Amino acid sequence: MDSLGGASSWRKNRNKNFDHRTGQHKCTQIQTNFENDTTRANFSNMASSWCKISPIISIFVCFLLVSSSVCPVHSSEQREDRAANQTFRPEEELQKLKIIRSRLRKINKPAVKTIQSPDGDHIDCVVSHLQPAFDHPLLKGQKPLDPPERPNGHNPTGVVEENFQLWSMSGKSCPEGTIPVRRTTEQDILRANSVRRFGRKPRRHVRRDSSSNGHEHAVGYVSGNQYYGAKASINVWAPSVANQNEFSLSQMWVISGSFGDDLNTIEAGWQVSPELYGDNYPRFFTYWTTDAYQATGCYNLLCSGFVQTNSRIAIGAAISPTSSYKGGQFDISLMVWKDPKHGNWWLEFGSGILVGYWPSFLFTHLRDHASMVQFGGEVVNTRPSGFHTSTQMGSGHFAGEGFGKASYFRNLQVVDWDNSLVPLSNLRVLADHPNCYDIQGGINNGLHV
Repeated sequence: MDSLGGASSWRKNRNKNFDHRTGQHKCTQIQTNFENDTTRANFSNMASSWCKISPIISIFVCFLLVSSSVCPVHSSEQREDRAANQTFRPEEELQKLKIIRSRLRKINKPAVKTIQSPDGDHIDCVVSHLQPAFDHPLLKGQKPLDPPERPNGHNPTGVVEENFQLWSMSGKSCPEGTIPVRRTTEQDILRANSVRRFGRKPRRHVRRDSSSNGHEHAVGYVSGNQYYGAKASINVWAPSVANQNEFSLSQMWVISGSFGDDLNTIEAGWQVSPELYGDNYPRFFTYWTTDAYQATGCYNLLCSGFVQTNSRIAIGAAISPTSSYKGGQFDISLMVWKDPKHGNWWLEFGSGILVGYWPSFLFTHLRDHASMVQFGGEVVNTRPSGFHTSTQMGSGHFAGEGFGKASYFRNLQVVDWDNSLVPLSNLRVLADHPNCYDIQGGINNGLHV
């Protein structure tokens, strides 16, 4: 088990020579069949960057969303009225409650200590080998693995500089041998559209040349080689989310398989999700799936999958501080890579702080390597009242506004076959709806592509 304390990977960035930025135009509101517009978002009208980059050059991508303030959204009162008009069925409600309580018993493990967070969360300190991951048949009776070999070219310090999560700012921490777990409540599950699918992204047909099922993206990506990991620094904002059924996130994806039912992904970043967490705080999150978000995988520690090894970082907990427009910029650094010895995919936060790992047996295609890596933003557009949502991506401002105003990714790297961190080459960009959420690429000499 990783004995290092949790880390704040937050750094206040003062270098204003950032190069990859997202530029946005005013989001056009169309009431009829907005989805058909996505067919225009293809590779032929996208800006691409084919960069020959020295290893010392940091690459970063910025992304963000602009949304019109005139976009109407359904009010909570309207949703409550509809709910009140539904027929009350005691037997169904009782069965639903039984399912919820059974799920809570699986997720919430006995705590040796509980810490109250200022945002209302309860952080339970759970003995490491009792965490949800070890309910998996292939992990029962085991304990977390020792730290793996880091990629070549990576020089972690493992130094804790400052707190970056609200729950830990009181100075309280979990004892050695335990991990901090955000407690899931009955209300958390009741907010979900489906009790049985709580903790999972909605099922959808996954593509990357258009939006799917209301999910809209602005991403930079590399493909065409074998990838064994990725690294990025992502600055954190608190974007406005229009309603409980939508979210906004900034993350990286490690991907293998086709974009059909066999899609494997490993994901990490920050998100604002009122449905999942009950508030609008940006939160550190992880995700995984092996079947394109259908029946496998989940967020954070909400199912048997990710094995946490760190005693100071709570996955799903709120991040603080956040970036401000024309003010301080704060980012989190994340690295995912495949351990050459055991084949598991590890997650590092900040400067050398191991969070945990996804066991290789969870996956099919990712048991070997990834075929694509993506960095960028995603929102859910439920088209309230028939209009495009006002939910923001990133800072809520277009990339052309630059550093301090637009959202960014920087220090983008991938891990190659030799377990070495290398700069990106042939970085391309793709935006489902560039008039709402778009992305631009460049290198740090100021070129825009």
